Amino acid sequence: MTQGTQEFRLELCQAPKSQLLVIDVQDRLCAAMPHDCLELAFSNIHRLILSARELEIPLIGTEQYPKGLGPTRETITTSLPEGFSFCNKTSFSSCGASGFEGRLQGKESRPQIILAGLEAHICVLQTAAGLQHWGYHVFVVSDAICSRSPQNRENAISRMRQCGITVTNTESVVFEWLGNSEHPKFREISRLFR
Repeated sequence: MTQGTQEFRLELCQAPKSQLLVIDVQDRLCAAMPHDCLELAFSNIHRLILSARELEIPLIGTEQYPKGLGPTRETITTSLPEGFSFCNKTSFSSCGASGFEGRLQGKESRPQIILAGLEAHICVLQTAAGLQHWGYHVFVVSDAICSRSPQNRENAISRMRQCGITVTNTESVVFEWLGNSEHPKFREISRLFR
């Protein structure tokens, strides 16, 4: 590497190093989203959750001011483990929520955080920035996030990418977690994408 150039390397998601964070997929927020974007995000968040559960990847979820924005959509909660509890917040970044940091696995053991949810340009973006500041490697799943405005979503993706956040997609994440078609969970998980 010569002076003045920067070296980049592609880091893949690894199941033993990952944790999945689903941000604010709540009734009132969902009602304001474009239908096509929201349906795609729902489908992919569902796939991510089911895959994470099969692969024993820790799962964290947040709800932004649930008293005002309602609970997480039933479409999502049906795929969560029984007894799952959300971290409630009023800060836009999950990192500002009381008790949130304690729900994360330490970056020494699970340094990769995969993000999905709403809204891309507010809570997802601010959470990604906070987690990156804390030293985690952040992966934002572009087909599992949504904003009321497609332009705001695209702007958020561009800003995050420029700042070193890895922008990926659901199939890439899940097949990187699997790593090999001989993985014991490959058949079961790959069915989610047929």
